[in-house]
Amino acid sequence: MCKIPQIAQCLQTVLTQTADQAAHKTGFTQRRSKLTGSAFVQSLVFGWLSDPDSSLERLSQLCTSLGVAISSQGLDQRFSPQSAACLYQVLEACVSHLIRGDKTRLPVLRRFRAVYIQDSTTILLPDALHHLFDGGSQSAGVKLQVRIDYLSGVLEGPFIYPAKAHDCSSRVQALPVEKGALRLADLGYFNLSDLRRIDDGGGFYLTRLHGQVKVLDDAGDPLDVLKFLKSQAHRQIQCNVLVGDQHRLPVRLIAVPVASSVARHRRFKLKERARKNKTQLSKIRLSLCDWTLLITNAPPELISLAEAQVLASVRWQIELLFKLWKSQGRVDKSKSQKPWRVLTELYAKLIGIVIQHWVILTALWKYPNRSLVKAAQTVRTFAVLVACALPSLSQTAHALRIIKRCLENGCRINTRRKAPNTCQKLEALTFT
Repeated sequence: MCKIPQIAQCLQTVLTQTADQAAHKTGFTQRRSKLTGSAFVQSLVFGWLSDPDSSLERLSQLCTSLGVAISSQGLDQRFSPQSAACLYQVLEACVSHLIRGDKTRLPVLRRFRAVYIQDSTTILLPDALHHLFDGGSQSAGVKLQVRIDYLSGVLEGPFIYPAKAHDCSSRVQALPVEKGALRLADLGYFNLSDLRRIDDGGGFYLTRLHGQVKVLDDAGDPLDVLKFLKSQAHRQIQCNVLVGDQHRLPVRLIAVPVASSVARHRRFKLKERARKNKTQLSKIRLSLCDWTLLITNAPPELISLAEAQVLASVRWQIELLFKLWKSQGRVDKSKSQKPWRVLTELYAKLIGIVIQHWVILTALWKYPNRSLVKAAQTVRTFAVLVACALPSLSQTAHALRIIKRCLENGCRINTRRKAPNTCQKLEALTFT
């Protein structure tokens, strides 16, 4: 259960003690500086959390309300490599705290100890930062690597990498999947050695089948997947196969045909990627776009064919989280073109969205029909209240309780008849 006193203590520790220590270590604060690390960090984090488009004047006003009077020009002069390093250290400390909410009430998810979804999103940066964050083709950018437990809301990350870095080399790829937990990830994380590690540890995975991985029948003979699918009488298919010529992982292959419009879109994306990378596409790979091919090590009694289709769609929830961070948190936008301000702003906004997630966990995660969009709007409304309450642990907890009551009074998504949302599909599995 997510406890408000725990979050209040984390906020005080990270945004006060850690911020001051980071400012000193990075050289952001000097002996005669009136601007403390904690005042600087809190002003940026809560200022941009309350309004992602806040001007320097508004940020300086918030800083003044926290006890340090500084002009907008003075604040602008403090953006530097040291300010970016300071905010990065605070972000690292922030993501080290794993806050757990009440588990969602959906029975199909509660079969598992955890339901991990991992993915990444890219944010472009000014080209002057290319030496720090290689985005390829002389551009600069960062890749945010994130894992979230969809069952309890625990957020791991965002971890920062150069945009050019491969997903399989990220920290989230190496995170453990404990016994009884389920991992959902896209093809960027497809690695047979990692799938073997999950299986050996008693965990489960559900992922799309990589088009370049060799498939064998249960006798160990090569299997022509497309020919096999066309020979089956049933439209939806599941069977036991081995994947990987060397690994030979025993998995259950699940094949479901898709609508022609979906298949056309998949072929278009494959062709565009091949054109961009100057590679050739086989006719077989294009033909397989007519199917959704999933593999899992979970037995049918744990994940049925119908359940696998719905659970696979849960992976898109992390895409919605990224969309929320960018559309409302505007982590990918800045009013400035100055490299060190942009980077400092990015780190400050990322700290803000992690804190936002913590606060949402106090009230909403147990509700399957929660609306993160509405919840984020509520948190932003009270962001400055939390900032002003930080000097007192009891006042910080009181401010969080106010937000919790507001989150509980609403912040739900509407049901849809024609195109049911993921929550509705998961709930429907309870009655099938």
